[in-house]
Formats: sequence, structure tokens, C-alpha cells
Amino acid sequence: MARTDRPLSRSLIKLGARLFLGRNLAHAQDWFPGLSIDGKRVVNYRGQPVVGLEGTDILLDGSRAWIHIVGSGPSVADGDLSRLDPGGAILLNGAIHLAGGPVAAPLAVAVEDERFVYRHFELMREKIAAGQACLFSVAVLRAICEHDRGWLADKRVVLINDIRKPYGLPRRTAAQISGLDFVRLDPTGEYGFSLAPDRGVFQGGSVAVSVLQFAVALRPMMIGFVGIDIRNARQPRFYEERGTSAFSGVADAEGRILGHIALAKAVAEEQGIGFSNFSPVSALADIAIAYDDRLVRTGV
Repeated sequence: MARTDRPLSRSLIKLGARLFLGRNLAHAQDWFPGLSIDGKRVVNYRGQPVVGLEGTDILLDGSRAWIHIVGSGPSVADGDLSRLDPGGAILLNGAIHLAGGPVAAPLAVAVEDERFVYRHFELMREKIAAGQACLFSVAVLRAICEHDRGWLADKRVVLINDIRKPYGLPRRTAAQISGLDFVRLDPTGEYGFSLAPDRGVFQGGSVAVSVLQFAVALRPMMIGFVGIDIRNARQPRFYEERGTSAFSGVADAEGRILGHIALAKAVAEEQGIGFSNFSPVSALADIAIAYDDRLVRTGV
């Protein structure tokens, strides 16, 4: 059985926030206790400064042909990731195993779920280098600080802030969201896309949804999806052994993930940005993101 790796204390805080703060403020559990972000965009933990937040522009280094969003689906094991454009990969969660190896120097790493920190903080220490651009959610920042606030001091942190449940504010209503001038919604209002990720992003069942909004903002010619399998998310990730897998909600969120990515695809096409999928088993095929076999290992 997959493990959630959320400490009991965190589960109790999450339950308490729902009971005592109600639906509109329950997400305060993401930063409680101890984390705050001040008006100068400095992250503080228990009253002490930890790291200053930076903007998406730190990921810009001139025009770029490709940005690859690299997940940890089983299909990663069958690909030759050394063929990716140098410095153009954003590694999600356990894909940080690839840093310093097949992906020598990632453009960024991204973690949105605090449970990954509780399970893999030592891996983060090992693989995320000083000066690395890191896309972290509020809950992830708090969880890191619980382990070692000093570790963040030499990282370049960009905040993944949930548009629907933003840091320091009540949950936004549908009317408030539709009134934001940097937001695109599908006709149902269920799926969204942020044109200004520094002001917030739509979270949608996978960190890939959030990171995609940052990637489009960087205006590459193409965005490639590597290891974003979705459909086989109940199988061990490429770095896991059977029977040791951590919990993943991706399979249950397939429809939501695809809905957000389909909207992102439409927005990106308006800007002349194409999408390509490097996983032969990915559910992305269902939303007309074509499979590209150029990463398939040869001569094995």
C-alpha cells in the first residue's frame, strides 16, 4: 500500500483548520505554524528571515527553443534524457533524482506537495544545488523550514501560489477569479490558466499543471512533457521499487489534470508555442498532444 508520509501532527493541523477556520480559510494550514511572507517578499519562519522570493524572470536567459517538464512516471526509465536541451528541464518532485546525472543542470526544480518533503528531504539536500531555481509552494516552504530553514538560504525561490487559495487571503470565489485580468478560464469555469504566474497559478491535481503556467510565461518555441504519464500513476515511479511507492493522487485526478493542460495548450497555441509528449503511454494523447519518440533509447 502506498504511504502518505504526512506526519500525524500535520494531519491533525489540517483537520483542525477545516473545523475551526472553515472552508474559506482552511488553507491557512499551509503556512501554520510559523511561516509568513512579508511585504518585501521575504519568507520568515518563526520570526526569522529565511529567503527572499524571486520572480519568474530568473528563469529567462535569452530565447529558448525548448523547455521540458520532467515528471517521475515509469516511462522515464525508457528514455535517454541526456538528449534534452542543456539547461532547459524543469524537474518535478522525484525527477530531481536526474539532477547532476542525465539532466546535468536543470533550469529549475519544482515541488508543490509537502508530503514529498517529509519523504525525500535528504534527497533534496543531495540533489538541489546552491543557486538552483526552485519553484516551491507555501506548504513546501513551511515543511522545508521544519526540517532545516538554513537550507533555503542559497536557493533561488519562486513561489507557487494557488490562485484559488492564495497565501494570506481567504479562498477566492468563482466571481473573484473570473474578474482577475491575468486569468483565462474554460467555458465551464472549472479549468484555469494564469498569464502571470508570479501573481498565482491554478493548481490542478499535479505539480505539472502549475509548472506549465510558468513554462508558457517563458515563451519557448516548444514545451515537452517527459514522464508525465498520468495513466499509470499507480505504478512505481521510475526511481521506486514495487511495494515502496509513496501515495500519488494523480491517477484519480486524471480528468482534472487533462482539463487544465488542454486549456493551457489552447493559450500556448495563441502565442505560437507548441506542445510535445515524450511518453508513449501518456494520457496527454487524449488531448491531442502528439507522441515524439526522439528520446527513445537506441542500441540497447
